[in-house]
Amino acid sequence: MPRLNKFTFSINTELLIENDIKTDITTKEDIQHSFIGKEFEQVQVGSYVYYKRLCSIIEYHIYTLPYQFEKFLHLNNSFQGGMFHNVRCLTMKDDTHNFEHQLLKVISQDFPFLKELIIKNILPQQKQHSSSLITFRHLILLNLVQAHVDYAEEFLIDKNIHLPSLLNLRIKFESLEMVTKNFTNDTTRFTCAKLKKLHIDDEFVKSKNFQKYFPLL
Repeated sequence: MPRLNKFTFSINTELLIENDIKTDITTKEDIQHSFIGKEFEQVQVGSYVYYKRLCSIIEYHIYTLPYQFEKFLHLNNSFQGGMFHNVRCLTMKDDTHNFEHQLLKVISQDFPFLKELIIKNILPQQKQHSSSLITFRHLILLNLVQAHVDYAEEFLIDKNIHLPSLLNLRIKFESLEMVTKNFTNDTTRFTCAKLKKLHIDDEFVKSKNFQKYFPLL
């Protein structure tokens, strides 16, 4: 590619390991080494490798730095950190490990201009919330449809995570009803009262408590 002056990429891929086939697992160091001696040797590359042993799948994410894209897909617990000022939409997904408070704190710092956050994790947290308050200052949309109820508790209780710009919430009704204690919980009222959009797939009847809890809907 002699005319290519700049190559910017973000690649998500996965490898299925079959029992009867011997497979050498590519490490993060292998990925970095593969760029040495190539025409893109001067390109700075970030990567992480996540081995899901239960399902024999290895997930890879390889990207150029500084990260130039507005979307960052499938972040999991193997995330090594970094600064991602251009990212506006982040998807966090992990089938084997939960997301704890400390990782969410790292995300809030490393993705400072995040506007949309999608969490896909059905595993409960260990409830080891730090006393430090996390702030997602620019977050407008939060999607917890495929998340355990613990993440609704983590995000909607204002003493855990502060969401000053949140306007749109997507969530399962069961999780919302549980964390708000049937729309009577004062610790989640502050965040919920600011919402202008609430997306719930389940059918439900809006009670008086519900209408008071979400006055801007």
